[in-house]
Amino acid sequence: MAEEFNTESMLDMFLYESGQLLEKLEGIILEKQDADCFDDADINEIFRVMHTIKGSSGVLMYENITKVTHKLEDVFYYLRESHPDDVPHMELVEKVLAVSDFVTAELDKLKNGETPDGDEKELVEDLDEFLGRLKGEIKKQGIQMPQANKHVEPTQFYITPVAGEDSHFYRISIHYRSDTQMSNLRAYSATYALKEVAEDLLYTPDDILSNEASADVIVAEGFHMLLQTKSSKEEVIALIDSSEAEEINFDELTKTEYGNALGEFGREQPAPEPAPVKKDKADAAPEKKEAPKPGDYVVKTKEAGKGKTLAKNQPKQQSIISVNVEKMDSLMDLIGELVIAEAVVLQNPDLKVPGLELSNFQKASGQLSKITTELQEVIMSMRMMPLTNVFQKMRRIVFDVSRKLGKDIELEVVGENTEVDKNIIEHITDPLMHLVRNSVDHGIEEDPADRTSVGKSAKGKIVLEAKNEGGKVYISVKDDGKGLNKEKLYQKALDKGLIENKPMNEFTDKEIFRFITLPGFSTKEEVTEYSGRGVGMDVVVKNIQSISGRLDISSVEFEGSEMTLVIPLTLAIINGIVVQVGNSPFVIETASIKEFVRVGEDSLIHEPSGEEYIVLRGECFPFIRLNEKYDLPDSIDKIEEGIVVVLEHEGSQVCVLIDKLLQEQEIVVKPIPPYVKKVKGLSGCTQLGDGSIALILDIAGLLMHDGERR
Repeated sequence: MAEEFNTESMLDMFLYESGQLLEKLEGIILEKQDADCFDDADINEIFRVMHTIKGSSGVLMYENITKVTHKLEDVFYYLRESHPDDVPHMELVEKVLAVSDFVTAELDKLKNGETPDGDEKELVEDLDEFLGRLKGEIKKQGIQMPQANKHVEPTQFYITPVAGEDSHFYRISIHYRSDTQMSNLRAYSATYALKEVAEDLLYTPDDILSNEASADVIVAEGFHMLLQTKSSKEEVIALIDSSEAEEINFDELTKTEYGNALGEFGREQPAPEPAPVKKDKADAAPEKKEAPKPGDYVVKTKEAGKGKTLAKNQPKQQSIISVNVEKMDSLMDLIGELVIAEAVVLQNPDLKVPGLELSNFQKASGQLSKITTELQEVIMSMRMMPLTNVFQKMRRIVFDVSRKLGKDIELEVVGENTEVDKNIIEHITDPLMHLVRNSVDHGIEEDPADRTSVGKSAKGKIVLEAKNEGGKVYISVKDDGKGLNKEKLYQKALDKGLIENKPMNEFTDKEIFRFITLPGFSTKEEVTEYSGRGVGMDVVVKNIQSISGRLDISSVEFEGSEMTLVIPLTLAIINGIVVQVGNSPFVIETASIKEFVRVGEDSLIHEPSGEEYIVLRGECFPFIRLNEKYDLPDSIDKIEEGIVVVLEHEGSQVCVLIDKLLQEQEIVVKPIPPYVKKVKGLSGCTQLGDGSIALILDIAGLLMHDGERR
């Protein structure tokens, strides 16, 4: 009658939906952390989140998740029904976050293929004790206790279609709210709840466990059941969870009507029964009361005159499906190969035959380029994700760390809807987390009196901002704390031997601030849970540089500091300029090129150590001959015959000499094979249209010399 219960087919959806709900939950909690209490809308929403996760985990038999969420659901059930005063708000916030952390940890185990075996007993007992105090307060205030929020443990069952003399027949239609999450699991819960009283039970859609798309059908058209039972309407309706339902239609049928309705549910009608034996009027049973017409018995009616709209008649809405990220990665790789194949076709040497008529080919190739570009843009947009979830994690970090350190800190978030490639998000989450922790621990003063003495508010403030600009994403963490003391930074770096021994005035402010990113450097005298070990900022810089990004640091003592991550929108395909040195092609990212110039030998400065510098408009820049650096024969030696390219990275500039410019094109970035020894100044490679391999220049690597920035 019912399909086999296959948990594997539901696991991905459970993980995705539960993750979304937990993010929504933390958003509500952290938004109202400084309020006096949760309002009715928040209480109802938190109750719904716990109720949904409880039901889903119960169906999938994850008992520890079910017990914890059910206990927190109990807490908010009493809050919703009794509206007590003087609820300890901050303690309640901590309880909710503890449950969120527990469930998140169990979900992470499931994602890693492990068993969710976390011990929930201590957390359940803690919530039980809190609920007991809450109930005691309710009684003290003279408020009537609400009916208990019951939960029935799952048991094995089997429904058999055997009808008795006292059997009743019902048609039940449940219409869920349009924003209901996992409505197919809600529908399964309804069938599960009726198992104890059902003699026969059919429902449509009948693939609610094996087909995720059934959730959309249920929301659009409703969930319909035929029930044969000995229970009354009231007993049946009490078993159905109506918390997510917008409307429940309940019709009682005769046995004949029930048999006719079986065909609608894919069940053959039973054979007609023999004609009943005619009885005397004296023996005749009392005339049965006419069965209610469809719609006579309605639970939670909708607005008067507002009928249910079928899916085919509904206005067109946005449809969203979830796709495995590995498929998206594979698709992105294929797009990269398509870009390379396009270049191979359009730049084929066979097309350079003199006098060859290619007008039709040029038209077709133009159309191909247009389609390829549009396809690439669509795929890129599919991979773009807002920073909302990342910023949400930062809210939680500020909340946790500030409470442990005893600091009163406000976090302001700006531009959380800024979109970035998903792979970029995965790389920046940890570095951003470290920067936020640093602002809370290092930046904001420990004593509020230190703030008020210089005219600042006693409450610290951190601003987390993201914006899109010039093909780059800028994410800044700004605090109004004590700022950085340049003299102390210089002296500490000098004492630890992290910098060469030269006067402080020979370093720029930006270079001094960058000392904090050196391995082993820390401004903390004592090691704490969050800082003082001299590791962290150097890892941040390495992670950011691995995705072609950079970290900018600025600070004013006693006013605060700002750390900005500058990262590309995407890593897969970049715009580049192809240049040639000798017989070797190189690619330079367009965004790194400041200008192309031609200069004479008189602009060069030769140092005794062999280093060269070039003077442009009164400024002196490091000069690199790529042919000498990479030992490339058959290249130009005289600077007058070549082209000087001025490159910029993190505010520093370097000039390189090339033989000639070839073309500008979209470059598919490929890693250098691991069997090739890593060469400083090269970040990857790509395939050009003629099939040759071009190396991609790494500007940061060119600026480094013997471990120090030039």
